[in-house]
Amino acid sequence: MTESGPALSYFPVFLRLRGARVLVVGGGEVAARKIRLLLRAGPKIEVVARLLNAELEALAEARQIRHLARDFDPVQVAGCRLVIAATDDRALNRGVAAAAHAANVPVNAVDDPEHSSFITPAIVDRAPLTVAVASAGSAPLLARRVRERLEAWLPARYGKLAEFMGALRARVAERLPEAARRVFWERFLDGPGAEAVLRGDDALARSEFERLLAGQAPRGEVYLVGAGPGDPDLLTFRALRLMQQADAVLYDRLLPPAILELVRRDAERVFVGKRARQHEMSQEEINAELVRRAQAGQRVLRLKGGDPFVFGRGGEEIETLAAHGIPFQIVPGITAANGCAAYAGIPLTHRDYAQACVFVTGHAHAGGVPPLNWPLLTQRGQTVVVYMGLQTLPQLCAQFTAHGLPADWPAALVVEGTTPRQRVIVGTLSDLPEKVAAVGVAGASLLIVGEVVRLREKLSWDAQPSPRAAGSVF
Repeated sequence: MTESGPALSYFPVFLRLRGARVLVVGGGEVAARKIRLLLRAGPKIEVVARLLNAELEALAEARQIRHLARDFDPVQVAGCRLVIAATDDRALNRGVAAAAHAANVPVNAVDDPEHSSFITPAIVDRAPLTVAVASAGSAPLLARRVRERLEAWLPARYGKLAEFMGALRARVAERLPEAARRVFWERFLDGPGAEAVLRGDDALARSEFERLLAGQAPRGEVYLVGAGPGDPDLLTFRALRLMQQADAVLYDRLLPPAILELVRRDAERVFVGKRARQHEMSQEEINAELVRRAQAGQRVLRLKGGDPFVFGRGGEEIETLAAHGIPFQIVPGITAANGCAAYAGIPLTHRDYAQACVFVTGHAHAGGVPPLNWPLLTQRGQTVVVYMGLQTLPQLCAQFTAHGLPADWPAALVVEGTTPRQRVIVGTLSDLPEKVAAVGVAGASLLIVGEVVRLREKLSWDAQPSPRAAGSVF
């Protein structure tokens, strides 16, 4: 026991194996799992076993491993960097471990920590960045679960970021005193330079590196992130990562509190949506605010429901950012049409009913008729999804029938889709407005018109057992 807590059962180290001799005793699946991992480190692997499984036979034929088709002999341990005992014979594994201990060679006896001098951890590979997780052999499943969490959290290109920084360490060491280097790299990692590496823009990353090395202030950046239709589980990994590193977030009315809670705690929150008896920030004012904050060096999160480029006016915002030379990232989100239709049990396309899908908005001025291409929307063999159609639902349904669809054409309204408060009201063009009025719903809504609506009753996805609230299918 130390002052800081229990003593370590194993001291974590990273061992260079490239070109080194490694002995694996065993030719089955357990041995194969270990060898798959070892091969990534480039050792010369010798496998002692009378027989090999198909995977190891293929590796031996490809000369990626050397097969010693004989029984284990303690002399085989001599000169090895590592030994792994991976047979299904516990006594044999312990004999291999004893021979390795006698030769002072590190050994792992699979599933036998007591006779092992090292254990193999669960590994997150972002070479040259490597993360190893172990539980001292007591709970390997837990270690694997932790690794899975890390796999989801660490971007795939973190290895490229490590390579980029490693290649420039000497430049920083030449220009900056030791005390200033950590601050420099923290500014780089927290700014658009690191993000540029992660998305493959090495030119921008190098430019930002040079700016910081010259003593200039970090540039701000804007993250245009789609938050999906409402369920926090539908956020992308990249969206979550950027939400956690933003200095400020500009968000709309339709953002559920559960999603906003995932933004970094100390980030400034700026509401820019429309709410009753409250000032609405115009799109031009939002654009200007994004530019102002980024020019002041902030990492600004522009968080939108659904997808920024599907009726989210994201194109207008990035046009302004580009005109001012502001770095930005775009993170697509699951648009409401896909998310809400899926959670409602309504496929947007189906071989028998709909070979196309059209997205439109239901906005209209002063309660009038939405100015849409009605001849296009009333063609058969397609699904029409109307965003923000609750207020003009009677006019929409009337126009669909006036332009040729039958009164009994299927239609459904999904309200607060993908959330625990989701409601799905199914009817026809003739009776859906009356059904919706009778229920008295309010909130973000999506109108789906087409024969695919008939499949909701047949599929009954939201009637399946679920840990979520009623109305969800997962």
